[in-house]
Amino acid sequence: MTRRTTGEHRPGSFERLHGDDRCAESTAPLPAPELTEAECRRCGTYIAGLDGRYACGVCGWVNDHTEGHRRLPRADEDPDRPPEGRRRPKQLPGPPDPGLVTGR
Repeated sequence: MTRRTTGEHRPGSFERLHGDDRCAESTAPLPAPELTEAECRRCGTYIAGLDGRYACGVCGWVNDHTEGHRRLPRADEDPDRPPEGRRRPKQLPGPPDPGLVTGR
């Protein structure tokens, strides 16, 4: 874990120095994903995906993420990312292990 002093900026939101000018790195929102359609390479089912990334619900085929039309967003570009300092909620315990529970 790397600690930053209070004056430091978060990675991806830093400012670059260009001579005497300071330019803030772009934080513009990404364009909406494009709905794309293709045939499944395994079973031939007509499927839809986002930006050229597909998953077939019939046979389970999935194309590689690098085959998409655009780059995937970074974590700091995710609009659903929790605010800094907020942690994930603790998971509730699952059902008991049937091997450990006895009915007697």
